[in-house]
Amino acid sequence: MSPYQQTAATVRTATAVTDQHGDVAQLHGVGVLFHEGRYYAWGEEKSAGALFTSVECYSTENFAVWRHEGTSLRREGAGDLGPQRIVERPKVLFNSATGYFVMFLHIDSPDYAEARLGYARSTSLIGPYEYLGSSRPLGNSSRDIGVYQEPSGLGVLMSEDRENGLHLYRLAPDYLSVESVLSTTLRNDGSHGYESPGLVRVGDLYYLFGSDLTGWNTNDNKFATAASLEGPWSEWHDFAPPGSRTFDSQVSAVVPVLGSSSVSHIYIGDRWNQHDLYNSLPIILPMSIGGGHASLSWRDEWWLD
Repeated sequence: MSPYQQTAATVRTATAVTDQHGDVAQLHGVGVLFHEGRYYAWGEEKSAGALFTSVECYSTENFAVWRHEGTSLRREGAGDLGPQRIVERPKVLFNSATGYFVMFLHIDSPDYAEARLGYARSTSLIGPYEYLGSSRPLGNSSRDIGVYQEPSGLGVLMSEDRENGLHLYRLAPDYLSVESVLSTTLRNDGSHGYESPGLVRVGDLYYLFGSDLTGWNTNDNKFATAASLEGPWSEWHDFAPPGSRTFDSQVSAVVPVLGSSSVSHIYIGDRWNQHDLYNSLPIILPMSIGGGHASLSWRDEWWLD
């Protein structure tokens, strides 16, 4: 790699991420999907603070240079996508059987009392997405969410249900509802589940990531492993240095990297500033996962091979 290429593709971990126009990329609560050689990311646009404005789509080849692709989901005059609503954690899966990209969302009232799962779909990756409505999966509360897709096409939704735990659901074949609970996990002390979940498979193990329930304040995020989506899951362990509060961040996505010889996964975490959500920084770091272990170390800057 030439010095120019290295500089152009350098990820500077604790600096603002900007797009091709120089605007702050709205990668909050981000979901990432690899498609045709690029990583596409959907994030919450935060110009209205916590209240819903839109879901924006970005793409990158190296996690250093980002391109704003457009608006995938817009605010509406009323309803779930109205101006006084909470719409968070946009995650997207492609359903090859139906030809639709399906977007999953946390839908809520400003007091977070509704706790519903929203669905939208589009035949275009970027959108616009057609919003289809929301419900509580199998009647359970659903706040922070994550998604995962097996090579077979099986879709998995992860959803935090407070004291009842972090549920892993089997999605229906069209991804527009949930069919059953695959497994449920709680903190090691059994008090509640984790939020902001992510899931990857490496070798023969699934690695499930989550954040404790501390509001806007960061904490030491954890991971657990299992040989099957049905569990049983191991105890939860730190993957960043204990006491670092996951380098002052909350996990938003753990992204497998294709075609890299030394970086296997990318961690994207939110550094929430509740007084300036628009300019809240993501941190993007390489992550080591395998052999039952997961490890995140700080680097001021790095690049893909």
